[in-house]
Amino acid sequence: MNLKGRLISANALTVILPVMITVISAMAYIYIAGKLADTEQAFHNTQEVAQLTMELVGRENSVLRQNPEKIRDSSFQKELQARMDILDGEVVVLEGERVLFSSRNLTAIDVVKLKKPAIQFRSARVDLGTQSYTVQSFDVSHDEAQAEKQTTLYLLVPINPASFDMTNFLVFSGLVFLLSFIGANAIASYYFSLRILTPLNNLQKAAMEITLGNLDYEIVEEGDQEVRELCRDLERMRIQLKNSVHTQLKYEDNRKMLISSISHDLKTPVTSIKGYVEGLLDGIANSPEKKEKYLKTIYRKAEQVDTMIDDLLLYAKLDLNQIPFSFEKTNIGEFLDDGLQEIEPEMERNRIKILLESELTTAQEIPLDRERMMRVILNIIDNSRKYMDKEEGVITLSLRETHSSIIIEIKDNGRGIPKKDVAQIFERFYRSDTARTEIKGSGLGLAIAKQIVEGHEGRIWAVSREGKGTSVLISLPRS
Repeated sequence: MNLKGRLISANALTVILPVMITVISAMAYIYIAGKLADTEQAFHNTQEVAQLTMELVGRENSVLRQNPEKIRDSSFQKELQARMDILDGEVVVLEGERVLFSSRNLTAIDVVKLKKPAIQFRSARVDLGTQSYTVQSFDVSHDEAQAEKQTTLYLLVPINPASFDMTNFLVFSGLVFLLSFIGANAIASYYFSLRILTPLNNLQKAAMEITLGNLDYEIVEEGDQEVRELCRDLERMRIQLKNSVHTQLKYEDNRKMLISSISHDLKTPVTSIKGYVEGLLDGIANSPEKKEKYLKTIYRKAEQVDTMIDDLLLYAKLDLNQIPFSFEKTNIGEFLDDGLQEIEPEMERNRIKILLESELTTAQEIPLDRERMMRVILNIIDNSRKYMDKEEGVITLSLRETHSSIIIEIKDNGRGIPKKDVAQIFERFYRSDTARTEIKGSGLGLAIAKQIVEGHEGRIWAVSREGKGTSVLISLPRS
């Protein structure tokens, strides 16, 4: 639910719920009051009084309309009293302020109450002593010349103390509505604030953790839609900030690594260059042949320095994912054959035979960044060439397939790698003990190969037997 919907629901609840409670309470009040007051009996009494009134004055041929003086007849008065006794009621006949007949003792005050204008010509309520009555009054005779001689008949029906009272009903209903309205507002406010304040408190806690440098504190999506969106945005911000810090740390690590590596790995070739230059300056190379040899050595060492710097920069960029890959569908067999043809002359000069063997049943095309994957292949082959210790070296590239991948195996018959070093050859700047006597590269060739293969969502590993050769295997997904 969104915040707007929750606000509407809360406001509606604070009105609808009190109204429902008030209606139910009012119905219960009416039911209980009706039971206590014996509503059926009261209705019956009302009907009897109405019928009696109709018989006396309600029609043209009514008794008192035809003969008003009959009201003074004692037998008629007793008959009226008998009819009202059935209702537990009273009969009063007043002539002016004089009591002609009364079924109960009346005080002067009672007479005044009956003579009030509000009692005349309609049904009303009057309290006589400790009893309350519903009064039905009507004039039996009226002499305009002698108003004080006017004869009036009063029919009094007792009111049950527990009978329904509209004033009490309205007060009761008002109190129920007020109390339920306050309660509904309190409940709605509590739960509404709970849905808002709890996520905000958690966000505040997360912000404090991030401020203290804890970027691993996850921000959970909770609350209403707007609050969840805020949590989602802040979580994205946290992840981006964490990645930014991680990238910055990697930059710092690479910077330190570059400084350390340049100072360590460049020291040997630079020292050699300085030595040969000093030899030229001191005249040690005193013949054209020696000078040429010195200059060629200086050039070779300078090329080595250049290669090492290029490898360092490339590895740093790959490690920070700053080099995008450009994939295209490539026939893997033709791709390897083209690469081997380019390096075959150089391999022959080094007395190394290079072979390509394929176990593929059909031509296979897989997505490759051709330039960078070729660098992987050439790095591995060049590594085999550098550490080849056989007079007749052989490097074999084999192709085979599985259900989900293509396997490229580059196998040589060189010196091999000690078992303890095999698992570490893909780490940057790692060289096995057998290679430490002479620096033959930047120490990043296989580390770069690993980064590129993993950029293809593949896997690279090595198997070696010391003294017999090494196999480097590359597994690439079909698609």
